[in-house]
Amino acid sequence: MSLYRDEGVVLRTQKLGEADRIVTLLTRRTGLVRAVGKGVRRTKSRFGARLEPFTHVDLQLYTGRTLDVITQADTLRAYGTPIAADYPRYTAGTAMLETAEKIVIVEKDPSLRQFLLLIGGLRTLGEQSHDPRLVLDAYLLRSLAVAGYAPALTECARCGADASVGAHRPFAVHAGGVVCTVCRPAGTVNPSVETIDLMSALLRGDWPAADASEDRRRAECSGLVAAYLQWHLENGIRSLRLVERS
Repeated sequence: MSLYRDEGVVLRTQKLGEADRIVTLLTRRTGLVRAVGKGVRRTKSRFGARLEPFTHVDLQLYTGRTLDVITQADTLRAYGTPIAADYPRYTAGTAMLETAEKIVIVEKDPSLRQFLLLIGGLRTLGEQSHDPRLVLDAYLLRSLAVAGYAPALTECARCGADASVGAHRPFAVHAGGVVCTVCRPAGTVNPSVETIDLMSALLRGDWPAADASEDRRRAECSGLVAAYLQWHLENGIRSLRLVERS
């Protein structure tokens, strides 16, 4: 039996048998881990309440044949309490958890930057210092960038020509971002320059600029980010539909 310790964020849980759960976590050192919490659905479980989505936990596990087994769990930060109290924040947080699971494709492949991004995003959501839609879009853009899918926002995604001038910058999801008029493919949209600037601000963490944006620019930005994310992930993020309604 190989024991190890790590800290992680609970992304999802599934029932297993009569009293167990399969817990999916994004951990600091190990990456994406699916482990069994034995007996955690029983009322007398020692740590069942600590293994809920949005919870940042310190864990002890041992390596099993198919799934690892959680033997100890201590709460480091319960992000779910402030997030669940506000529906827009809850739906944004749920989309973040689902994205984290799907963007880190390989299990037990260390993904420290993705882990830190998720922790930072959940903490910002809980602090309620920014619009949850902005927090979600910032997380999605940065997560894509870490995974190697950062959208081109100032130079043509195809030829590299400067695309930072003009009232509109054509944006092609399947091309990788903004494109010049020469490279513009079919299916390109024409967001306003303010929307592209908002995407750039979210990507670099310029919160004063993001917070000063207009609602219509935020809505347009969210649509582009969602489309770009769905294009680059094999499976769509179902919880984004709830965010769009909130």
